[in-house]
Amino acid sequence: MLYLLTDRAQEFLQGLGLSPLVRLLLQLEFRAFLALVLGITFVLAAGPRTISFLRRLKIGDNPEFHRADLNELMRQKKGTPTMGGILICGSVLLTTVLLADISSNRYVHLSLAVLLWLAAVGSFDDWLKLTAARRSQGARDGLRAWEKLLFQLGIGLIASWFLYKAAGTADGWALNLPFQRTHPPTAAQQFLQPLPLEPGVIVLSLPLFLAIGTLFIAYTSNAVNITDGMDGLAGGIIMISSLAVMLLCWVSGSQGAAYYLNVPYVAGTEELMIVSAAMAGATIGFLWFNCSPASVFMGDTGSLAMGGLLAFIAVAIRQEILLLMVAGLCYLEAVSVMFQVGWFKITKRATGQGRRLFRCAPIHHHFQLGGWTETQVVTRFWLISVMLAIMALGSLKVR
Repeated sequence: MLYLLTDRAQEFLQGLGLSPLVRLLLQLEFRAFLALVLGITFVLAAGPRTISFLRRLKIGDNPEFHRADLNELMRQKKGTPTMGGILICGSVLLTTVLLADISSNRYVHLSLAVLLWLAAVGSFDDWLKLTAARRSQGARDGLRAWEKLLFQLGIGLIASWFLYKAAGTADGWALNLPFQRTHPPTAAQQFLQPLPLEPGVIVLSLPLFLAIGTLFIAYTSNAVNITDGMDGLAGGIIMISSLAVMLLCWVSGSQGAAYYLNVPYVAGTEELMIVSAAMAGATIGFLWFNCSPASVFMGDTGSLAMGGLLAFIAVAIRQEILLLMVAGLCYLEAVSVMFQVGWFKITKRATGQGRRLFRCAPIHHHFQLGGWTETQVVTRFWLISVMLAIMALGSLKVR
């Protein structure tokens, strides 16, 4: 809204001698910085009252695991308010509306749709889980897995369809592989005009684009949800990933930078830099309350929405594979659950007694039961995520 008002009132403001201010408020990089700051500020300002409100509603988490030793480790978390994701999602929504181009940029519109859809699904799931005991005996304890997946696949399919139509060029449909040049190496001297793709670049058909986009958005949403099992773990990884994706948005939406670094140029996606910065700011602010010992958990409200939104942005800028690297630990968490369940079923069918690959899945609990403290697990996962983000960004130059 601030961007929109400044854009519409340019001539009036310039007539008042405010040209430097107008240029500053319209500059993408400044708006991204402002989005980061406002994202933090909104969460810090609304956090205490929101947490008190959730406590009054008795919306507290009661984690239960199949292992008594893990239940003992997590006992102190009982009753901690959850659904704190409304702080993150609300901050991202408000910041984006204030600072992004909401009048005509289709990518911004789609990002807000993904955010609101998955936040609503997560909120409903949290509410069902946390109020089941109060409603009636035998009341539903959250959405069923297939119901949640159906909503995730649904928004993934819808968003991917509109992304394909919004791109309108081969760059926006390219399968961007690491270390593969998207454009001819002479791009640095010719980037004032559209460049053709290199012959070896795979351009996805509509069905393939829809399949990859839909599955990627749904899987990433679930992966972040699974990661959200320790104080600050998911929030920290989302923060790091959002900052990396913010830079990737700038590259993807800037013709000169995209051609120079030989990545797909998707016009309009530069505005997603504002959304990514808002996500980073909101999660930084949320970590103030979510660091150990946590005063509030993000719940499915935050984890489903942030995971899905990260994946949506990656699909829009054609950087799905780099997000697999940047947020690699989230995907590892999800894979560890799949392997644990699969191996247990296979060995039970073969020997009559199921065996496990890990002490407990997701894998962060494996390390916790191995003697790492919760703070050690979270800090080390953050450090690994920073290294993965640096490697992913560095790979842009190695083409």
